[in-house]
Amino acid sequence: MIKKLDKYTYAHGTRYMDNGSRNYDVAGYRLPSVTTILGRTKDDTYLKKWIADKGKKEAERIKNASAVRGTSMHKYLENYVLGKGYEDLTALGQETKRMAQKVIDVGLAPVSGYYGSEVTVYYPGLYAGSTDLVGIHNDKETIIDFKQANRPKREEWIDDYKLQAGAYAMAHDHVHGSNIEQCVIMVCTPDLYYQEFKIDGPNLRKAKHDFLRRLDRYHELQREEEEKPTYGT
Repeated sequence: MIKKLDKYTYAHGTRYMDNGSRNYDVAGYRLPSVTTILGRTKDDTYLKKWIADKGKKEAERIKNASAVRGTSMHKYLENYVLGKGYEDLTALGQETKRMAQKVIDVGLAPVSGYYGSEVTVYYPGLYAGSTDLVGIHNDKETIIDFKQANRPKREEWIDDYKLQAGAYAMAHDHVHGSNIEQCVIMVCTPDLYYQEFKIDGPNLRKAKHDFLRRLDRYHELQREEEEKPTYGT
């Protein structure tokens, strides 16, 4: 359990799907999610090659298994932060419990308190998302994101993770008048290999600027879609 700090009051956001894309209804705004924006604008060359190598069926199986594992690990971590008991006795549940414990033992050790867990952050009129943890990490206000991975990550593979965290930091600062100094991405594999990626200083500014460029591209694609001619039947 981590100490709760009552500095910020977070708006409740509701997620909903629209044409297969995740969106948020928060504080009177209906906004695209950060993951939707990044997903729509990313270079999917590598992904297409991976699917071709694995085959569509196997690629889908791996993708779904990873998503379920990630959700389970997040649930353990959320309940730990909130000081609630939680147990999943399935094989998957026990696997992700060990992964979560690794993150707790190593990643969360420098976290002295938290402002919010699984809270909606939003930039009015632009975008919204749900960040895993906002708190104090090594005495700095920090956005923390938990990730599971099937194998260790290289720095060059996590650009979108960085942009996602930068977007959350930017939104949090704008709405709450905060000064998020860093973002920390905590990654754990099923064989309990832990990695941590920290984004701060010039790298955090770059992540914010790069996300805003992707946001511009997202709106360009939206306009192109709306301007496509429709033909009667």
